[in-house]
Amino acid sequence: MELAHSLLLNEEAYNQLGDVQKAEFIFDWLRYLEKLLLATSRSDVREKQKTLVEQLLSLLNSSPGPPIRKLLAKNLAILYSIGDTFSVYETIDKCNELIRSKDDSPSYLPTKLAAVVCLGSLYKKLGRILGNTFTDTVGNILKAMKSAESQGRYEIMLSLQNILSGLGAAATPCHRDVYKAARSCLTDRSMAVRCAAAKCLLELQNEAVFMWSTDLDSVATLCFKSFEGSNYDVRISVSKLLGTVLAKAIISKHPGAAASRQSVRRVSLEEVLELLGTGFLRGSSGFLRASGDMLKGTSSVSRDVRVGVTQAYVVFVSTLGGAWLEKNFAAFLSHTLSLVSQSHPKATQTQIDAVCSRRCVSFILRATVGSLLGEKAQIAAAKDICQAIWKLKKVMDAVMSDGNLETRLGSADVAASQHLLVCALQELGNLIHSLGTTAAPLLQDSSAGVLDNVISVTLHPSISVRLAAAWCLHCIAVALPSYLTPLLDRCLERLTVLKSSPEAVTGFSFAVAALLGAVKHCPLGIPHGKGKIIMTLAEDLLCSAAQNSRLSAQRTQAGWLLIAGLMTLGPAFVNHHLARVLLLWKCVFPVSPKDLGTEKSRGDSFTWQVTLEGRAGALCAIKSFVSHCGDLLTEEVIQHLLPPLPCAVDLLTLLSSILKTYGSPLKTPSVVYRQRLYELLILLPPETYEGYLCAVLRELAADLTAPDIQVAASTFLLPRLCHQDDLLILSPLLQDTDHRFIEEQLLLGNGIACGSLEYDPYSIYEKDVEGDSVPKPLPPTLSVISSAVKLFGVVCAHVGEAQRLLILEQLLDSIKHTKGARQQVVQLHVVSSVSSFLKYVAGSKGHLGPEEMRRPVLALVMGALESPSPLLRCAAAEAWARLAQVVDDGAFTAVLAQVSFDKLKSARDAVTRTGHSLALGSLHRYLGGISSSQHLNSCVGILYTLSQDSTSPDVQTWALHSLSLIIDSAGPLYYTHAEPTLSLIIMLLLNVPPTHAEVHQSLGRCLNALITTLGPELQGNSTSVSTLRTSCLLGCAVMQDNPDCLVQAQAISCLQQLHMFAPRHVNLSSLVSCLCVNLCSPYLLLRRAVLACLRQLVQKEAAEVSEHAVMLAKVSREELTPDANIREVGLEGALLTLLDKETDGRLCHDIKETLNHMLTSMAVDKLSFWLKLCKDVLAASADFTTVTCVDTMQEEEGDKGDDASVLTIRNDGRPHPFTNPRWATRVFAAECVCRIINQCENAHSAHFDIALAQEMKKRDSRNDFLVLHLADLIRMAFMAATDHSDQLRLSGLETLLVVIRRFATIPEPEFPGHVILEQYQANVGAALRPAFTSETPPHVTAKACQVCSAWIASGVVSDLNDLRRVHQLLVASLTKIQVGKEALSHLYNESASTMEILAVLKAWAEVYIIAVERHKNHKQPLKTTCSEESVGNGSISSDGLLDLVHADLGTLSRLWLAALQDFALLTLPSEFASQLPVEGGAFYTAETSENAKSHYYNSWAFILHATALWLTSTGFVVADPDEGAPNLSRPVTPTSMCQGSSSGAPVKSPEDVYTERFHLILGISVEFLCSLRSDATMESITACLHALQALLDVPWPRSKIGSDQDLGIELLNVLHRVILTRESPSIQLASLEVVRQIISAAQEHVKEKRRSAEVDDGAAEKETLPEFGEGKDTGGLVPGKSLVFATLELCVCILVRQLPELNPKLTGSPGVKATKPQMLSEDGSRLVSAALVILSELPAVCSPEGSISILPTILYLTIGVLRETAVKLPGGQLSSTVAASLQALKGILSSPMARAEKSHTAWTDLLRSALTTVLDCWDPVAGTHQELDEVSLLTAITVFTLSTSPEVTTIPCLQKRCIEKFKATLEIKDPMVQIKTYQLLLSIFQYPNPAVSYPYIYSLVSSIVEKLQEIDKRKPEDTTELQIFQEGIKVLEALVAIAEEQHRSQLVACLLPILISFLLDENALGSATSIMRNLHDFALQNLMQIGPQYSSVFKSVMASSPALKARLEAAIKGNQESVKLKIPTSKHTKNSGKNSSIQLKTNFL
Repeated sequence: MELAHSLLLNEEAYNQLGDVQKAEFIFDWLRYLEKLLLATSRSDVREKQKTLVEQLLSLLNSSPGPPIRKLLAKNLAILYSIGDTFSVYETIDKCNELIRSKDDSPSYLPTKLAAVVCLGSLYKKLGRILGNTFTDTVGNILKAMKSAESQGRYEIMLSLQNILSGLGAAATPCHRDVYKAARSCLTDRSMAVRCAAAKCLLELQNEAVFMWSTDLDSVATLCFKSFEGSNYDVRISVSKLLGTVLAKAIISKHPGAAASRQSVRRVSLEEVLELLGTGFLRGSSGFLRASGDMLKGTSSVSRDVRVGVTQAYVVFVSTLGGAWLEKNFAAFLSHTLSLVSQSHPKATQTQIDAVCSRRCVSFILRATVGSLLGEKAQIAAAKDICQAIWKLKKVMDAVMSDGNLETRLGSADVAASQHLLVCALQELGNLIHSLGTTAAPLLQDSSAGVLDNVISVTLHPSISVRLAAAWCLHCIAVALPSYLTPLLDRCLERLTVLKSSPEAVTGFSFAVAALLGAVKHCPLGIPHGKGKIIMTLAEDLLCSAAQNSRLSAQRTQAGWLLIAGLMTLGPAFVNHHLARVLLLWKCVFPVSPKDLGTEKSRGDSFTWQVTLEGRAGALCAIKSFVSHCGDLLTEEVIQHLLPPLPCAVDLLTLLSSILKTYGSPLKTPSVVYRQRLYELLILLPPETYEGYLCAVLRELAADLTAPDIQVAASTFLLPRLCHQDDLLILSPLLQDTDHRFIEEQLLLGNGIACGSLEYDPYSIYEKDVEGDSVPKPLPPTLSVISSAVKLFGVVCAHVGEAQRLLILEQLLDSIKHTKGARQQVVQLHVVSSVSSFLKYVAGSKGHLGPEEMRRPVLALVMGALESPSPLLRCAAAEAWARLAQVVDDGAFTAVLAQVSFDKLKSARDAVTRTGHSLALGSLHRYLGGISSSQHLNSCVGILYTLSQDSTSPDVQTWALHSLSLIIDSAGPLYYTHAEPTLSLIIMLLLNVPPTHAEVHQSLGRCLNALITTLGPELQGNSTSVSTLRTSCLLGCAVMQDNPDCLVQAQAISCLQQLHMFAPRHVNLSSLVSCLCVNLCSPYLLLRRAVLACLRQLVQKEAAEVSEHAVMLAKVSREELTPDANIREVGLEGALLTLLDKETDGRLCHDIKETLNHMLTSMAVDKLSFWLKLCKDVLAASADFTTVTCVDTMQEEEGDKGDDASVLTIRNDGRPHPFTNPRWATRVFAAECVCRIINQCENAHSAHFDIALAQEMKKRDSRNDFLVLHLADLIRMAFMAATDHSDQLRLSGLETLLVVIRRFATIPEPEFPGHVILEQYQANVGAALRPAFTSETPPHVTAKACQVCSAWIASGVVSDLNDLRRVHQLLVASLTKIQVGKEALSHLYNESASTMEILAVLKAWAEVYIIAVERHKNHKQPLKTTCSEESVGNGSISSDGLLDLVHADLGTLSRLWLAALQDFALLTLPSEFASQLPVEGGAFYTAETSENAKSHYYNSWAFILHATALWLTSTGFVVADPDEGAPNLSRPVTPTSMCQGSSSGAPVKSPEDVYTERFHLILGISVEFLCSLRSDATMESITACLHALQALLDVPWPRSKIGSDQDLGIELLNVLHRVILTRESPSIQLASLEVVRQIISAAQEHVKEKRRSAEVDDGAAEKETLPEFGEGKDTGGLVPGKSLVFATLELCVCILVRQLPELNPKLTGSPGVKATKPQMLSEDGSRLVSAALVILSELPAVCSPEGSISILPTILYLTIGVLRETAVKLPGGQLSSTVAASLQALKGILSSPMARAEKSHTAWTDLLRSALTTVLDCWDPVAGTHQELDEVSLLTAITVFTLSTSPEVTTIPCLQKRCIEKFKATLEIKDPMVQIKTYQLLLSIFQYPNPAVSYPYIYSLVSSIVEKLQEIDKRKPEDTTELQIFQEGIKVLEALVAIAEEQHRSQLVACLLPILISFLLDENALGSATSIMRNLHDFALQNLMQIGPQYSSVFKSVMASSPALKARLEAAIKGNQESVKLKIPTSKHTKNSGKNSSIQLKTNFL
């Protein structure tokens, strides 16, 4: 293919190829040429132009396929537009000549078509340059059209469109001719030609004024005609034409050039609407043909015309734009509603027609009002609709007040208004539903009176209107949950009062049921008591039904409807009423068959009607129960449900005879009864009705073959039974489109009604499939079939085999015995049921049964495979494969495949060939590759042949679809066929005419399957792979150019697959441009494909995709649709705009995902851009001057002609790219802000540091940091938090919370001591205040409480007066909730008030916790500072905050304890349910306990922590909470006091009260910690551990824990578990802190016992003292019973986790294997240190014997840590773990147990071993090099030496080794090591016991003196050497002090010369370095001290050495003055220098 990439065609290469390759080669060359021409310079092009033109024209004759002719034409046009134009006329003549040619053979056709396309392209590109040639050309083309076939007509129309577009106004002379030609094509029998003609006319109307002036009527009539028999694409194109022309007629005030020539009549809006209305009501027929149609039984207007006109209405309004609609809404509304009024009886003459027309009107309103208007305008529109409803109601009231009942009900006016009302109510409901809580102002506006209007219409005589009103109330309740309970109350009240009006009973029962259906959409629910009221009312209605025959039917229906609606509330509500429901259910049916018989003999028609209504209702209620309350379906309940079922089935069998007796009035009730029973049986497990399976089966068979069904409505039955993928090859109507709502009616065919609410009032409470639209149940006659088919599958699978065979035979016969249309109906039903049966058996892994069962099934399916209905063939193919799957026998499968092979080989008709080709594909789909390759080969062979059968596009489509299934299921087996298949696909893509879009769609599916199968193989570099890859890309390119949108969607998904498998080979920029162009396509499936692809691309390459999109927007002016404003707001902004308009759920989800991926990867780099986007969306103004002309229907070619319309409406100076985004989009923007903040957290630290950010911004202005946008963030949060929409308020508060948490600590550089958030406190207060008003829903208040506590706790505001504003909000809430669960709002479920109460308590708890913490931190460091300083630090707030809380602490503590008590009760296991209080807890009611649990889970931890802190602050010594708060003015209710003293019981002693509270807190903590749920948050765990810490800070609880060993062990085990399951260091540290407290509590307890024992037994003998502490006299520790053992386990766990080397088993090596010591992380070090502290405390908890048994472990671990972490650090420091281990060693060694007589000897032995271990650490084990820190080990030795009793260390062998270590260390060159060694020696030398210190002195002094003399010789050069010297001198001085008199003189004699040698005389002093001078000062000072101390020795030395004496004197004299000044300072510096090193030593030693 590389050979094709040249400017001129490489003819050599071309001629060597075969036919198929030639086409590929040409296509590739032309694609390349198009890019190359644009990039080549003009002169180069001109040079080669002649050759190129020749080559291109020669291609015309080589019969090019559609894609090639398109490219060829494009290239010619580009070539002439760049190069010279003089030869263009020849080219045009050449083309015209080709068109004139008389050759009509099919082989010549492509050449003619190519010539036509070339002409179009040339004129489009070159336009008026071509001068006057166009008249001949157009004439020639139009002449050719007369004899052209459909492809020719199609291409000619498109070519004319291009010519018109290129010439513009210059083409006026031809306009009429073109118009005439296009008119005839607009009603062509080929749909593609109709579409092309519509596009041509759309282009024509830009210039041809007559189309929207004089000829307007005929254009409209023409379009109506064109809609007849049209398909979806035609309806889209023609409706676009009609809508645009009509809009143009209204807009065109100044017709421009045309005005001079002809007077154009103005067209008014009324006329235009009248025109459209004519089409809607009369279709294309005018007046005459209607009567003929009536006779045939079809309705007057065919549905496709009506649907087409409906779409035209939408285009018309969309073209005019939102601003226009807003101005003219009232007129538009009244016109639209009038379409279904009685003045036009045609539209509503039968119910079927009425339903369809209503649906169209609803669609018009929904698509215009719903998508063009912003929220303010929608509210205005809603008021207009209300107005309309009110007017209709007044008319109604006038009629209803007429006294005569007969005239009243029969009156035409009732019928007249009903359909208008239904449409108006549904649209009102939809509007309010989409507005959500932003509709609040509308409902509060009393002048509009929305609720009164809707409720008053509930009494309308028409059932449809009553239902619509009920549905409208449902929508209002879902949108505004605060109205749900008041509406429910109002309807229940009316229902009770107006019980005697039949309309009121049904109307208000519908309303109540609809409102009950709304509850599941409102998370806050309704009060629990409503269930009881509804149940009582329902019972009352059912019981009173018999009293008044006028009302019995209505009351029965209403009663059961209420019960059925109640069931949707779920188990919590239903549980209490279940017994009553089951009783009613039991009473509805007679007890025995005998009673049923008497019923039958006694009844009359009316009784039966009511009875059937009642029983159907009961069945429905039970069905509702089974589907919504699955949890209550216990065995026992099922036993209660079953008894009436046999009777229900008996009645089913009697229905036909009852019908015969009483005739037609019972027809509908009996059908409804059947359907209800079937639906219930489908839901129940078949085992429950085993006994009467056969009876049911017989009835089903009778229903399915019943003679009274006239129409075969396959579309409602079969799609469920076909495979989703197969539906694609059928009518595109089955696919999702934006017009699904109205297109559905075309699916069902003319004689069948679409779904509508009045067909099944019971569906009003069900959740609708499509989200927010009205439920659309089908008429009972259809839905009963649907249920029967489904049930048949189940029942047939469960009856005996004989029975099954019988019934299948019977069904087969029933098909044979019918004829004609009847036969089709029966066949449809039977095949559906058999499919359903096979599907059920396959799904439940069952078996078909014996072989004879296969025959009837096979015969049935086989017949259907050859049925004329494509849907039936599709279902049959599925059943065919299911049959093979169920039989599961290779031979049988082979037989089936062979049958299809034979049929395909012999049959010639398209029907058989399509059916059997799909059957093959299905077989493969369900059975993999049918196991053998030869099957695969023959299948593929046959399908290849079929797919090339160009005579029948249908066969091609089905065969190719089947091939795609085979490719999919064969997987790798298909590799061998990949190449031939690919070339087949490419060949067909290049040759199948574009008019056969369905073939192209199947080709696309094949290509997609092939790419998936090849998968990652496509990355390879071998030639075969690269050929495959090129072909795939080529195929995608051909499909991208295809005019059909679904083919383009296929192309995009193929490219998406390719991009996944071989990303390097897909050209991203062209892919992105293709995606951007189709972003706003009118085809839903294309938009979905675009977004699915974008979503995948941005996961890896977001930045590139975004750049390509913006580049494209800058380059191309016309390609992008006006909706996608990429140029201004980038791809991201365009997606946000799209999200705002889009209604399809899947698409919105994809858009959000795409934006999230883009945000994740780019928000930090394009911070300002993203924040501006979010800000624009959130701040989008609500003034509507800026509404742009939004055109949802615009196609990508589009908008060039609509300049006039665009200019009149669009405001050019528009301030802002987003116009009135909906609340959902604003919520998404607010969520994006939070995400952006999170993204910045992981990026540069400057995002949260203002000083750094400002500095970096100065350095490079492109830098951008989040903190610089803080004002915007606050503003966005504020805007969102104060909106009308509740969801947005929640998002805004969440954003505010995130901002507070992230920015609270950032200091303000300009005002030290303040933080940057402080300046925004007014905004924060203002954002929070509205959330605390009385009408705010609880969940918003709860969120606001969280923000309040975060704000107070953040410490941003230091001034208490400022803080009071927010604090006041919390105080007010506290007052509100004190009344307990009773007083809070009755609008919502009780659990909502629980949520609010707990949110307030949690907020207070957080504030109190912070206040206490600050108070603590404040107390510790600031003890010494003076008060002025502390004011600046905001210290006031630390105590002040506590004071703020203190005022309410009494109340709070009581409420906190109550909440904890509730929580404790709720967390009890279910088996204790019976012991729970009947009325619930303090803040929850018993019925709502399940819902309340989650709220308690959210808040208990902080409340627990706060309570623990409060109890510790009182030290557990407040006698009772009441005493703490006598001065509170607030009332204390009994509920909030439930824990004080239970009524009637004796008052508890304070001790009992504490014990209870202590156990409450401990119990909750242990329960939570011992079984941590996976969703337990870090905060809860931390808070819980902090609560335990706080608890154990006070003596009383410590004594409880200390004295109850089991409790301590339990706690330790739980903490051990926490440490094992939670990795977080902070949690582990907190756990260790609690462990330490438990151990110290145990120590205190042991000490206390020892003390009291000594006091008591003072007189007794010492020996008899019992042993206290663990281990008693034996020293044994029992696991599970021992506190110490549990602690050891836990500490070992921590240590081994950090240092695995401590556990030899883990490292698989002997204990003391030398490994390299390691530094732990900071967290790790903390954990290890904490564990060591605990270890060192343990011996004190044991008895002496016990201490012996644990000592080895403790020593091993402590020394192990020392050994593993003794890393050399600079400056001779010790790492924190080493410091901790030395500290622990010191603690252990100085333990009293080491001295206790019982344990003394054992301890001594063990300690010696330990010392040996330490010494062994030193000696390198064979050949390993140790890098241990000598200082650490020496310190350890010193600790041993100084802390143990002498006998441990004085045994010679050990002592000798220790001294050697010191000696060796003194020799180490490292100065820091020497300094430390001297310091350690000093401490040993000073040890009071000579047995310890003397050996060291003897061994080491001489070497120390030598060292010092050495220093003396070479003068010290730096401070460290100076320090070494000073330390050495100190050691000698210490020796002098210790030494006995007789030795002292020698020592002094050694010391003095050394000191004196460092003195300087006055000359030297001036020039000396600072170090020498320091040395001089130090020596002099020491001499000054020693002289007086040991004067005699001093004098004698001085006397014996005159030189020394002289030097000393000189120094003293010379230094006299300076010494005086310097001594104080030098002393000071010396201390500070050594401070750090001395500190550590004092720590351990």
